[in-house]
Amino acid sequence: VNVQQMVFGNMGNTSGTGVAFTRNPATGEKAIFGEYLVNAQGEDVVAGIRTPQPITKMKDDLPEAYTEFMRIAQLLENHYKDMQDMEFTVEQGKLFFLQTRNGKRTAQAALKIAVDLVKEGLITKEEAILKVEPKQLDQVLHPTFDTTELKNTKPIAKGLPASPGAASGKIAFTAEEAKSRHKSGEKVVLVRLETSPEDIDGMVAAEGILTVRGGMTSHAAVVARGMGKCCVAGCGQINVDEEAKKLTVGGKTYGKNDYISLDGSTGYVYDHAIKTVRPQITGYFATFMSWVDEIRKLKVKANADIPRDAKVAVEFGAEGIGLCRTEHMFFAEDRIPAVREMIVAKTEKQRRKA
Repeated sequence: VNVQQMVFGNMGNTSGTGVAFTRNPATGEKAIFGEYLVNAQGEDVVAGIRTPQPITKMKDDLPEAYTEFMRIAQLLENHYKDMQDMEFTVEQGKLFFLQTRNGKRTAQAALKIAVDLVKEGLITKEEAILKVEPKQLDQVLHPTFDTTELKNTKPIAKGLPASPGAASGKIAFTAEEAKSRHKSGEKVVLVRLETSPEDIDGMVAAEGILTVRGGMTSHAAVVARGMGKCCVAGCGQINVDEEAKKLTVGGKTYGKNDYISLDGSTGYVYDHAIKTVRPQITGYFATFMSWVDEIRKLKVKANADIPRDAKVAVEFGAEGIGLCRTEHMFFAEDRIPAVREMIVAKTEKQRRKA
């Protein structure tokens, strides 16, 4: 049992409380980031009762406490060799740190912080690699939602994050519909109870895929990951009527002219279009991956069924193609009749003709 002395941030204008990070958890920028309130207790900062001030405002209100805060914040980061998430209270001018821990961060911030910590001499390249989770790299390799827009929206449902990435588009309830609307220039999200191999063309045409049933190894999930396409699977919170072409969730019904957005990294579904940001293999990501290449022992090859897939694989650093699935090639519109004719042929002559 921990017994800790209580300190009070609500003892007048020489007291206050706040939460801060030693670096920006969204971008990784090396600058103090956080909020604080004068004459308040800790829960007031996060409860939304009052609007907090930027942590830099503390320099004007409580200059001595701010100077001490900045000194100790740097001390903590140097000690733990990572970005710190800190809670503090100032009681009548005296600063108290209540807790510190390694802070949560976006994938982009994780890469920048890891690279910067190496450049600053705080950690080694090997330690930097261990600080970035593989799933965070997945997020960087795929489109993501603009963080500013995402702050102002709430999801309507949550499924399984089956294939990372972010996508927005109007709802399409069949593969044929997705394909035809894509040809006419529309961005669509394919919504199905579940997908099957017959849906391949629609999955290719769609910006993302949403299914009511299925798990992380379902057809939709496996194919979407192979395509590098966003997918949310097993979203049982939604009800889809494929015949009526209606999607219902939370008492609200959506049709083919309504936009939805999918976050395949979190499984969240939103009911409007959200701006996406395309990935770029440059800067901190390129530096980080060059360090990984120095240390790794395994070669990395990709799955590719079409030239475009092979091109993307090479751009991302793959050393070759490890699997080329011919069955996906057979689904092409100009090839499938010949394949079907070959399968049902009764003689070798008919088969060869097909």
